[in-house]
Amino acid sequence: MALNTSKLLSSTLSSLSKSTSKLLYTSKRGFHTSTPLFTGFSRHIPDAENTLAMPFNFTKENHKEVKKILAKYPELYQQSAVIPLLDLAQRQAGGWLPLAAINKVAEITKVPVIKVYEVVSFYTMFNRTKVGKYHVQVCCTPPCMLRGAYDILHACEKDLGIKSGTVSITKDGLFTLSEVECLGACVNAPMMQINDDYYEDLTPETAVKVLSQLRKGENPKIGPQIPNRKASDGPQGKTTLLEPPAGPFCREL
Repeated sequence: MALNTSKLLSSTLSSLSKSTSKLLYTSKRGFHTSTPLFTGFSRHIPDAENTLAMPFNFTKENHKEVKKILAKYPELYQQSAVIPLLDLAQRQAGGWLPLAAINKVAEITKVPVIKVYEVVSFYTMFNRTKVGKYHVQVCCTPPCMLRGAYDILHACEKDLGIKSGTVSITKDGLFTLSEVECLGACVNAPMMQINDDYYEDLTPETAVKVLSQLRKGENPKIGPQIPNRKASDGPQGKTTLLEPPAGPFCREL
C-alpha cells in the first residue's frame, strides 16, 4: 500500500512539474509591450568608449561636493556615500556611468568594486550606457496605464523616431526614451519624468508639446499639464492643511 502511494505521489509531482515548465515557457508578458530595461540601461554593453582604461576624475568643483558628502558619514561607514557619489558621477558624465567612474567611487569609499557594480546594476536610476541630453521616462504601471500611459509612450516614440527600451539616442543627441515603473505621482497620472522634472496629467498632445519645447531649447511648464491645477490638488483646490506646518522640522541633512 505504501509503495503504491509513493508511486502515485511521484507520478503526480512529475506531471505538475511538466505542466509548470510548459506554462513558464509559453507564457507572455501581460502588461508591458516594450523591451524590459534590464536588456540595456542597467547592464554593461561593451563599448570602445567605455573601458577601464578611459580616464575619469571628478572636476575641481565636484571634488568639493565629494568632501561634503563624505563628511556626513563616520570614517568607518563611508560606504554609505556610494549612492550619492554615483549620482554625482553620473551627472558629471552626462547622465550615465562609465566603468571608470564606478571604479573611482569604489576607490574613494574604499568599497570593493564589485559591491559598487552591484549597486549600479540594481538601481534603475543609474544608466550604464549613454543617454541623450533629455532622458524621457514614461511611467506605464497600472495607475498610469489605466489613464492612457501607452498612448503617451507611443506618441513619444512616434515624435522622437526611436523605440523605448532600446538604448537608442535620437540623431540630434537630445533624447533617450524608456518605459519605467512607478514614479510615485499616481494621483496625477499619466506622467513622465525627464531628467529631474515631472510632467503630469498628460495627453499624447501635451507630451509631444513638452518634447517640442525641449527640442527648441525652451523650458516647458513642470508639473500638471492641465490648467488651474497646482501640484496634486483636487478639482476643488486645497481643502485641508491650509496653515503652514507647525513643526517639529527635520534637521538640515
